[in-house]
Amino acid sequence: MNDYVISVLLGIIEGVTEFLPVSSTAHLRIAEALLDLDLRDSFWKMYTVVIQLGAILSLPVYFRRRIVEFVSTFPSGERGDRTVLTHPLSLTLLAFVVTALPSFLLKRQIGQNLESLAVMGWALLLGGIVMWVVDYLFQKARITRLEEMTLPQAVWIGAVQILSALFPGTSRSMCTIAAGQVAGLSRSAALEFSFFLSMPIMVVATGYDLLKTLRPHEQDAADATLAPVVMNAHAWIVLAIGFVVSFVVALVVVAWFMRWVRARGFTPFAIYRIIAGIILLVLVNRGLL
Repeated sequence: MNDYVISVLLGIIEGVTEFLPVSSTAHLRIAEALLDLDLRDSFWKMYTVVIQLGAILSLPVYFRRRIVEFVSTFPSGERGDRTVLTHPLSLTLLAFVVTALPSFLLKRQIGQNLESLAVMGWALLLGGIVMWVVDYLFQKARITRLEEMTLPQAVWIGAVQILSALFPGTSRSMCTIAAGQVAGLSRSAALEFSFFLSMPIMVVATGYDLLKTLRPHEQDAADATLAPVVMNAHAWIVLAIGFVVSFVVALVVVAWFMRWVRARGFTPFAIYRIIAGIILLVLVNRGLL
């Protein structure tokens, strides 16, 4: 298949799945396996990182007004009842730190799991069951807006999101949404916090991987997951196509998902995860992937 077509397909998959609670990592790995791409190839490893960055950049574009609102009301908040520790920006940063530190310490285990389709299959399946149960049991929310979140809730959500780093296929948004609902957030508030928390996490994660790709001499031998990349005009075009497609598709999906959640629940995504997880485990068990 033509590299340009492959880039468009992968860009669409990344853009659609990055912020839906279905795991973009699992879908990209499955797609790469079906397309028979060499996952050890330095270019395609870097390509995956770059299109993830393209998707994540759609968030500050979509939430630009909310970001300006939060920055302008820091630290007291719009009602004057927030502090430096309890403002939404501070809570996002705190949840990020709670997630990032353990994830960095466990990066070797994370690297091993990223190559395991079996781990992703189980994560999709079990995560779907958890999401379904949580969405059914925790429908009465105490908090409907990010401005009402508390410090313990942010710490709890950040801690749960470690699972998404340790077990690819779990999904960052699924962990954040489910943890938020359990903590008393409404579906829309949990989803919005998921998006805000994704920004620092994904920027740091993709930036770290890109640094390892572009400056491989700075990584130790045990962590050499990305190799040096030699770029030519063709490679740059393929990379640009994937980046732009993932950005545009992600922007559309985020807008649609916010509207969907305000009127409906997460059950369809939970069912999809369960079905996808079962299919993936069957294919892996039969040696077809």
